[in-house]
Amino acid sequence: MAIEPIGKSLNFLQEVIFMSTKVVIGAQWGDEGKGKIIDILASESDVVVRSSGGNNAGHTVEADGVQYKLHLIPSGILNPKTLCLVGNGVVVDPKVILSEIDTLISRGIDVSNLKIDARCHMILPYHITLDALSEASRGKSDIGTTKCGIGPCYMEKAERSGIRMHEFVDEKIFRERFKTNLEAKNLLIERVYGGEPLKYEDYVEEYVECAKRLKPYMADCTVLLYNAIKEGKKVLFEGAQGTLLDLDLGTYPYVTSSHPVSGGVCIGAGVGPTLIDECIGVVKSYTTRVGKGPFPTELLDEMGDLIRNRGNEFGTTTGRPRRTGWFDAIIVKFAVRTSGLNSIAVNKMDTLSDIPTLKICVGYKLDGEVITELPYSLDLLAKCEPVYEELEGWEGDISGCTSYDELPENAKKYIARIEELCDVRVSMVGVGPNRTQNLVR
Repeated sequence: MAIEPIGKSLNFLQEVIFMSTKVVIGAQWGDEGKGKIIDILASESDVVVRSSGGNNAGHTVEADGVQYKLHLIPSGILNPKTLCLVGNGVVVDPKVILSEIDTLISRGIDVSNLKIDARCHMILPYHITLDALSEASRGKSDIGTTKCGIGPCYMEKAERSGIRMHEFVDEKIFRERFKTNLEAKNLLIERVYGGEPLKYEDYVEEYVECAKRLKPYMADCTVLLYNAIKEGKKVLFEGAQGTLLDLDLGTYPYVTSSHPVSGGVCIGAGVGPTLIDECIGVVKSYTTRVGKGPFPTELLDEMGDLIRNRGNEFGTTTGRPRRTGWFDAIIVKFAVRTSGLNSIAVNKMDTLSDIPTLKICVGYKLDGEVITELPYSLDLLAKCEPVYEELEGWEGDISGCTSYDELPENAKKYIARIEELCDVRVSMVGVGPNRTQNLVR
């Protein structure tokens, strides 16, 4: 067996030591404004990677006064020099990603730097149908999914009968596999849920055409990623959803079907943990969530409405109103611990301006005792009452601040208290939706 020259090995070691790989994740229940932070960091990155979830996630990125709503394509696509990779852990709806591609092209954005991993599982019509039927069958116990077919696609993946990208673009294989899978899923649709079966001929030609269009984007992204790191390029891993929606660590069963924590990046992008340098969490200055499940700091009053309307808290994917509440330090501290966060970015500080008294949840009251760690049980979390600490608010519009020093003193105190409670450094503060409205400390 040939032995690699020592010099060559040392050169690679040196490149790894000086590499720059960052992971950006949501540190609450998703919708934290990751898109803006990712877009800012992407402008300095050579590669941006999406590693989990599907089009149930959405990032709104604003550049030069124009908003781009992205669901599958990495936010780095706005930078023509950035290689954008959709990692193997992502489930891809071919019609959705083609729609995004067409929209970007119509706005003059070059998408030739987009690559989709050959191992990605494809979301097909029966996944979407089963998602809706399954959710409807739960009645009042529904999870609150987006009905995009994400869960059923991941179920099929775990069942080891899914159709991956490399099979999707092979017309002969796809036709055979699609027919076989559709026949099996129709049994569920008809006999379990009482729905109308899907007809093979109604869909197959449309999806064959989708496959032809997507084939040029297919690649082995694990190789492209490894080579980029080996060459010392700057790599950014783009998170979707949020920590509290993680399939294992989140508020199960009101969670997503993948792993939005930093550890999920390793599997979903095919990269070893030793090749990741920094993990950054993104939070809002308050808390939001969509769907059902316990939410200790939820505000079901005029203050909740005020924050929702000021912060434009309506889903990128669904348009549905988000539940709003005060900042919860317990869940953010949990995210810091489970993802090994080096720092956090606090978005939407401008939303809290001119509120005389602000509250931060510093603990939960459970069965007469105060706890400061997130319960592992959904039933226990549902029983928790927030323990608040009050802070003085600040007056005036802060959206025009161009440096951290320009923030009002009470805004700085608010940030400092978040750092203390969550045991993590705040590295960025957002004071508006535009990428220029981000204060780096």
